[in-house]
Amino acid sequence: MIGGSASIEIEASLQDVWGVLQDVLAAPEWQGGLDKAIALERDRHGRPTLLDTELDIRVRRIRSRVRIGYDEPTRLWWTQVKGDVKSADAVWELKDLGKGRTRVDYRFDVDPGRIVGMLIRGPVQAATRAILVDRRPGELKRRVEGD
Repeated sequence: MIGGSASIEIEASLQDVWGVLQDVLAAPEWQGGLDKAIALERDRHGRPTLLDTELDIRVRRIRSRVRIGYDEPTRLWWTQVKGDVKSADAVWELKDLGKGRTRVDYRFDVDPGRIVGMLIRGPVQAATRAILVDRRPGELKRRVEGD
């Protein structure tokens, strides 16, 4: 298993952070390694609920079909329904801290399975975790705050 959680405080309102986060088709613009997000299904509000994604983790490109859930405006989650890894799940949770500040908690867990797992060992596993977990909240912060 590879995964974990990371948190950050963003100098922006909950609604501003949610606005960036829920635009899942724009995620490749600010999430390192995520090269593609294509909507296959949408909900009644027009939001993508099923995506094909492609992630470059340096040792291999990972393709996944993921189901997205929106608990507006504080929680966005996704789970893999088909893909190159055995399983993958993530959740973003937002908390309004007042005075135009928002706390972001991100959790990502992946079971790479046997084949991908053999490629992701030792230093490669640490680098992969940095891409998939550690950097994500900071990437969101930069996108929202415009740095």
